[in-house]
Amino acid sequence: MNFFNDIEFANQNCVWLFLTIPFFITWYILRNKSNEGELNLSSLQHIPANYSTPLGKLVHLSFVFRILALCAIILVLMRPQSSKNWKDIRTEGIDVVISLDVSYSMLAKDFDPNRIESAKKVISEFIDARPNDRIGLVIFGGEAFTQCPLTTDHKIIKNMFKEVKCGMLEQGTAIGLGLANAVARLSESKAKSKVIILVTDGVSNVGEIAPLTAAEIAKAYGIRVYTIGVGTNGKALMPVQIYPNGQMEYDWVDVDLDEETMTKIANQTGGKYFRATDNKSLSRIYSDIDRLEKNIILEKNYSNKEELFLTFGIAATVLLILEFICKHILFKTIV
Repeated sequence: MNFFNDIEFANQNCVWLFLTIPFFITWYILRNKSNEGELNLSSLQHIPANYSTPLGKLVHLSFVFRILALCAIILVLMRPQSSKNWKDIRTEGIDVVISLDVSYSMLAKDFDPNRIESAKKVISEFIDARPNDRIGLVIFGGEAFTQCPLTTDHKIIKNMFKEVKCGMLEQGTAIGLGLANAVARLSESKAKSKVIILVTDGVSNVGEIAPLTAAEIAKAYGIRVYTIGVGTNGKALMPVQIYPNGQMEYDWVDVDLDEETMTKIANQTGGKYFRATDNKSLSRIYSDIDRLEKNIILEKNYSNKEELFLTFGIAATVLLILEFICKHILFKTIV
């Protein structure tokens, strides 16, 4: 069965010739009936009731060989060929650095349970979906810090994510520093595709590097930047007072997100800006980025077809010889 799975036919139209087989069989049966003769005997007492010989039972074997030979000839006309193909596939992952805002505003409760935990969960799922990529993590607030350099060991980076908390760094929102630090992680990358995913929920208010200046640097290194603005439309319940013991006081505050700058950063680097207003939209955004940044696959197809009609031609020849032997030697005095 596997043999026929690896075969294709160059002249598939010849398959209709198999329809002639039933006509030959019908003709043979009708001809044998018309050739039956009569013999009148005065008595059958000296003839056994079940008289037959082993050779007599094979009288129709020559016709069977002829039909099988015809089938083999039709297969020859159909030109069977081997259809084995090989694929040489090389997959090259891209280098991705996630730059995540860890300012206290990321504790806002317009996401479940809050912005930072929702972002960590979705980013972990994104990492799982890209097993061939090197991924790194940069966090920023009033300053920027490389939490994890580029690595293919995704268990390490996911463990690093567990340690990320709001308030780890000096307070403020230094988007320019967060972007510039991520660019530094990719500046020596040899990957054909380099990407930064910048996640923030505010307006850049501190830092020595302006966001658009950092975008220019990213563009110079051929790095695409996808920016994600996190925050519902209108007001959100977020920390307004943080006490020394770690307790926080929440209140409804207007969501202040610099979408104009985020859009310019994305457009300037060939990326795209997204707005996430809840958990579902944030998850959908990372799915969109995953589709946009598919792995680079170099695929070469190799095909080696071999003519196989000779096998069926030999079979047809052997069957015709067997038919001749049966018809003109074994059954010459019978038929």
